[in-house]
Order: sequence, then C-alpha cells, then structure tokens
Amino acid sequence: MTREDVIDFLYAEARMLDEGRFSDWLDLWTPEGHYWMPLDWGQTDPIHQTSLLYEDQFMLRLRVERLNGARTFSQKPKSRCHHVLSRPFIDAYDPGGVTRTVTPMHYVETRLDEQFLLAITARHDLVVQDGALKIAGKRVDIVNCDAAFGNIQLLP
Repeated sequence: MTREDVIDFLYAEARMLDEGRFSDWLDLWTPEGHYWMPLDWGQTDPIHQTSLLYEDQFMLRLRVERLNGARTFSQKPKSRCHHVLSRPFIDAYDPGGVTRTVTPMHYVETRLDEQFLLAITARHDLVVQDGALKIAGKRVDIVNCDAAFGNIQLLP
C-alpha cells in the first residue's frame, strides 16, 4: 500500500457514493468499523454525547438495504449526491497498522427540487485486511454543525 493507493481509495469511495453503489461501498468496511457524524464541533465522544449518527456494521447494512430497497417510498425518486474532494492529507501512514487521513470536501445532496450543500471534513482510519484497504472508522464533521438543516438521506 502506497500513499497514492490511500488517496485513490478515498476518491473511489466518494465515487461509489455518488454513483449510488452503496453495497460496494459497504464492502469497503471492516466488520468492526464505525461511521460517526458528531453533532457538535470538536466533539470527542460518540458514546456519551449525542451525535447526528454513530453507526456500526449492522446499522450501516440497514441503511444500505433501505437505500437499495424497492419499497423505500421516501426515496422515490431517489436522492443523489456529489462529493467534491480536496486532496486528502495523510496524517499518519502505517501500511502495517492504521493510516489516518483528513479530507476537506463539499457535499451536495439533491432530491426533486431540493438541493443542499454541506462543507465537511472526513477523517478515515484505514487498515489493510486480506491485501485490501478497508475503512476501520470514518468521522464526518459538518463545518456548520450548529445550524439547522434538513435530513441527510445519503452518506457524506
């Protein structure tokens, strides 16, 4: 695994989400991985503080099944998203352990006549399992997390 492999992986993840390939995206995760979206700026604890979401593999799978489901009437027509990534920073590089990245990005989600934009920072903890990069943890910080905004249907 090279640094370029890490950066390519992050862009590929965003592309999967933009293309609605949620099952492929779910395959990128380790079984014990967590997806966290803090409610407050600088929040340090996903367990004892309220978060926008803190999902394990079970909850991520339920989310993907809902998004892929034919009877998910709140997703007719389906929401779409678009990630615009800045070049990721690699804060810790350890091919035999955990590689940590920070990626500033803009996230757009749209459905019917509604569209909203979020400025976010995604932090990934990546590991190599069975010769492939996997997501052991992902934290998504919304820059204006203290503002009122509607439901986020997809995955920034």
